Amino acid sequence: MRFGAGNAGRGLAVAALLTGVVTGCAEAGQDREASAKASATTRATAEVAARGGSIGADGSACELPVTFDIAESWKAEAVDAAAQGGGTGDEPTDELADALLRQGPVTMACEVDAKPAGKIGFLRVWTGRPGDADARAVLEDFVTAESAASGATYRTFRAGDLTGAEVEYVTTSELLEETKTERALAVTTPDGPVVLHLGGMDTEEHEAMLPAYELARNTLRATG
Repeated sequence: MRFGAGNAGRGLAVAALLTGVVTGCAEAGQDREASAKASATTRATAEVAARGGSIGADGSACELPVTFDIAESWKAEAVDAAAQGGGTGDEPTDELADALLRQGPVTMACEVDAKPAGKIGFLRVWTGRPGDADARAVLEDFVTAESAASGATYRTFRAGDLTGAEVEYVTTSELLEETKTERALAVTTPDGPVVLHLGGMDTEEHEAMLPAYELARNTLRATG
């Protein structure tokens, strides 16, 4: 940009403005970098629960397209959505069962109950049919299907041979007028997408169950 001698004052003002913009962008970039580093540090130092077994393989409590370790004392149980009226996408479904057992593009396949470990909540596994959608798209559809969800923050992660997407968000109960934190991750496999979701009765219970979620996330592998 050119400035004439008569525009010296304006030139100085524009220069100052540009300097402020550059400085602001640099500071914003530094903030994002610091946030990313803080997230990485939190992840690196996150507590991981003691292993209680694994699920996903043939013959395990839940046979899935992925395998992962579950926390000590947590109990896994397979969910037959079709038998409970939730269907799998083709046959008629019971409306209430379908609302509970299907979310976006995936259907509930397994519940890992924290109650035997003294906590209130589940690590739930949802599976879908093979397709072209990537893990981020599957996860976004999953969260969008939760009408009370807001404030979703997405990131990528890698575990073993799998690369996927992870999200943290909050849900709001209109009845209780309370919000709570939830987390989920998604990966795609040749047998279809898989979503792992950690809820909890409230945010306090959710945070207490995070070590079990971290264990599952860190040990996630494709079956076979």
